[in-house]
Amino acid sequence: MQEQTTKPETETTTKDAAPDIPTTAEPGVHARRPMPKRKLAILVTLLVVAFAGALAYDRTHMPQDTPQPSTSFDGNTVTTAAQESVTAVAAKVSPSVVSIVTNITQQSYFGGTYSSQAAGTGIIVSSDGYILTNKHVISGAKSVQVVTSDGTTYDNVTVLGTDPLNDIAFLKINGASGLTPAVLGNSSTVRVGQSVVAIGNALGQYQNTVTSGIISGLGRPVQAGDATGTSTESLTDLFQTDASINPGNSGGPLLNMAGQVIGINTAIAQNAQGIGFSIPIDATKGMLKSVLAGKGVQRAYLGVHYIEITPAVAKQYNLPVKRGAYVYDSSSTPAVVSGGPADIAGVQQKDIITKVNGETVGASAGVSSLIGEYAPGDTISLTVLRGGHEQTLQVTLGVYKA
Repeated sequence: MQEQTTKPETETTTKDAAPDIPTTAEPGVHARRPMPKRKLAILVTLLVVAFAGALAYDRTHMPQDTPQPSTSFDGNTVTTAAQESVTAVAAKVSPSVVSIVTNITQQSYFGGTYSSQAAGTGIIVSSDGYILTNKHVISGAKSVQVVTSDGTTYDNVTVLGTDPLNDIAFLKINGASGLTPAVLGNSSTVRVGQSVVAIGNALGQYQNTVTSGIISGLGRPVQAGDATGTSTESLTDLFQTDASINPGNSGGPLLNMAGQVIGINTAIAQNAQGIGFSIPIDATKGMLKSVLAGKGVQRAYLGVHYIEITPAVAKQYNLPVKRGAYVYDSSSTPAVVSGGPADIAGVQQKDIITKVNGETVGASAGVSSLIGEYAPGDTISLTVLRGGHEQTLQVTLGVYKA
C-alpha cells in the first residue's frame, strides 16, 4: 500500500505563535514537522555538481561497512587529544570515501536534449562494494562510475534502489573486493557543539576534500531544491553543521572525531555562510541492513498517520505533552492503517507515541527517523500515552510499499 505524507503547510516561525496546523501526516513511517507559512528566506540547495562545458551544481554523500555501530565505544562522547585530530580522522576515513560520476541527459533551453556529467560523493559500507549516497546524486543517471581515493575507477556499478521517503540511495560495485568500509556511528547521541569533519568531492573536481567544524543544531526541517529550482523535497530531522560543505559533497560522510560516520551531507543554505545539513546515519541503518542481507532496499513500515507534536500543536489539541507523535488524521482517512503493523499491535487513534525502543520521540529525531534504524521484520517497543496512562506495545515492522 502506498504511504503518502501530507505535510503541514509552512507557518510563521515566531516562537510563541500557535500556528494553524493541519492534522494530516504521512501514513506509516513519516510525518512532517509543522513548517512556517512563510517560506524560508534562505534557499536550501541539494549538493550535486553538473558538468556541461562549464561547472554547475552536483550532489554527494558517503557511509561505512557492516551496519553495526559500536556499542562499547561511542565516538560522540570521547574527547581525547588523539581523537580530536582532524588529520587522524581524514587518514582513517578517506579510503572509505568515493567520488561518484554520473552521465545524465538534460533539457536545453531550445527544447532539445544534451548529455552531461554530474559528480557527487559516496561512502563504502562493505568490503565487497556496497555504497551509500544521496538519492539526488544518481537521479536521472544513465550510467554511474565510482572512483576510489587511490584513483581506481569502477564502471560496472549498479543502482540497487532508493529510499522512497528520504534522500538516500544504495549502489553496488560489481565484482569488487578488499575495499575499506567506513564505521557507522550513533547519530542519536550527537550533541550541539561537538566537533565534526566532512569529506567529499568538492565541486566535483577536488576529491576527498576535508573540512571541519561543529554540530550547529539538531532536528532541522528544510525544503531542499536543486540548483536549477526545478525540483524540491522535504527533509526532516537533519543535523546542521558549519563544517564547509560544497556542491559535490552530497552523499559524503559527516564524521565525529573518532572517525565514525554520524551523518550524510546533503544540502547547503545559499546566501548564508556555514549552514549545511546532513541526514543522521541512524535513519539509513534499517535499509542498509536489508541491502547487506541481500533483500534489496526495504524500508520499515509502521502504518500510522501522525502529527509531530510541538508546543503549538500541544496547545491546539490540548495535549498533555510538548513533544512526541500524535496519532491523528483530520481527514476521513483512518489514522491507523487497517491491518498494518501498528493496527495489529493495538495502536489507536489519538494515541501519543512518546518513545521508540526507549528513545524519546522529538528529543533528537522524529518517529520516521527512529523507525529508519530498523528493518522490516524487526520487533520494536512503542511507548504510547493513552487517556493519561502510558503503555508499551510490541510492533513487528512491515515493508513500506511505494
